[in-house]
Amino acid sequence: MSSVDSSRNVSIAVVGAGYWGKNLVRNYAELGVLHSICDTNSSALEGFQNQYPNARCTISYQEILDNPEIDGVVLAVPAAMHSSFATEALLSEKDVYVEKPLALDLDDADELLDIATAHSRILMVGHLLQYHPAFIRLKDMVKNGALGRINYIYSNRLSFGKIRREEDILWSFAPHDISMILSLASEFPETVSAIGGNYLHKRIADVTTTHIEFSSGLKAHVFVSWLHPYKEQKLIVVGDKQMAVFNDTSPWGEKLLLYPHNINWKQGQPVPDKKEALKEDVPQIEPLRAECEHFIECIKTRGTPITDAKEGIDVLKVLKASQESLNNNGKKIYLKPDIYAAKPFFVHESSYIDKDVIIGKGTKIWHFSHILRNSRIGQGCTIGQNVVIGPDVAIGNGCKIQNNVSIYKGVTLKDNIFCGPSMVFTNVFNPRAHISRMEETRPTLVKKGATIGANATIICGYTIGEYAFIGAGSTLTRGAPDHALMIGSPARQIGWMCECGNRLDEDLRCSHCGKEYEIKGEGLKVKTVDSQELKKQ
Repeated sequence: MSSVDSSRNVSIAVVGAGYWGKNLVRNYAELGVLHSICDTNSSALEGFQNQYPNARCTISYQEILDNPEIDGVVLAVPAAMHSSFATEALLSEKDVYVEKPLALDLDDADELLDIATAHSRILMVGHLLQYHPAFIRLKDMVKNGALGRINYIYSNRLSFGKIRREEDILWSFAPHDISMILSLASEFPETVSAIGGNYLHKRIADVTTTHIEFSSGLKAHVFVSWLHPYKEQKLIVVGDKQMAVFNDTSPWGEKLLLYPHNINWKQGQPVPDKKEALKEDVPQIEPLRAECEHFIECIKTRGTPITDAKEGIDVLKVLKASQESLNNNGKKIYLKPDIYAAKPFFVHESSYIDKDVIIGKGTKIWHFSHILRNSRIGQGCTIGQNVVIGPDVAIGNGCKIQNNVSIYKGVTLKDNIFCGPSMVFTNVFNPRAHISRMEETRPTLVKKGATIGANATIICGYTIGEYAFIGAGSTLTRGAPDHALMIGSPARQIGWMCECGNRLDEDLRCSHCGKEYEIKGEGLKVKTVDSQELKKQ
């Protein structure tokens, strides 16, 4: 990747010079790198031309893209335009800074990252508070252990207006707080849930509270509102040694306060030991200026921005999960990093895999499923939607578990088992809600090749034989011999089934594949042809 000649300043074009864009224009002009201002409001451009006579003003974005003198494009356009505008700039070999969020769609964000990587371009997201000197100091304190183990973080971003109509309060305010929380946590969340209220427009949230949980035990919440009686921008980090408050509305000398509170235990009871707040000295630097300087430095050195596209995508994942939860009345949404991307199996992002689970090569686990601890799933299995497996369940190779099936502790499936939609395994014979009987679990074994039809119920404590077939809607209250065809409630045997899944004739021959069977114990086995008989044939 070639670097910009460090002997000259880079040239920056700011696209979108409205409510926030004008601040970017000001900073890049003061830094001496403002080349062009692009906005569709021609009357506003006249004012900018008078204020910044050395900058070129234009209503044409294509003119920005076509100008080889421009090194970096800064996008402060509406969020819905971020993806398309950034794509065009990257394909025009420009480095790009995008105001938050990176995009509104995860696929678009991933595509932007791919384009930037393929074209060796800088792609930076405007998560401004990552560049605030008070937050930088706070982040250092967390990393060096000054606060101890972090128990929880909460952030309030509240004001009365500015009220938007192109996005709700979650997308307008929360990206900054989510970015800071992820940076402090140094891990990706496990779950996200959000609730809110729509008061000015029935489809646009004015107030939201997002709860975030991490595998380390850390919890965080983000409260945002543009219907609040006063402005508040506060991030609080609670550690087991000290607590810190980053209050961006306080004067510079009080923006970061440290509370060395302790909890003392007396006679088995926690007693708070309150201490006076300590002011942390931080340099008085405008965060936006620092952010703009960082973008310029990345263009010159080809370094990776602190808030690069990957960081922007992580924030977007949490935002999307928050929105999904908000749309579903606070439903908890399960998240995880792409730990399965390099694995030889597939797990849909909405599913959850506990620790100490083994999944075989080629297995696919689809939407909203949960594999509990110490379970083992073989190779080439298909696990449908809303399936629960475990804990301590063993499933063989080539099994197909259809939607809405729960396979509880005590159930073992051998190879090539088919479990139809919504069929039911039990594992306790006489359950009561008020009596724990998990120590009375009765094992169920399903042998190779067996099929269990949709909505069938399998009473625990029995064995289903090889290639047995339990009909749809049946209730199996006893075992099933090898190759038995069982139907009804309670299920009774009405015939025999071939390995290929077709019913055998009365002479135990399959008219479909030609295999012949003979009685073996209570079940069947494939008939062995005598070698002398083969010679006669």
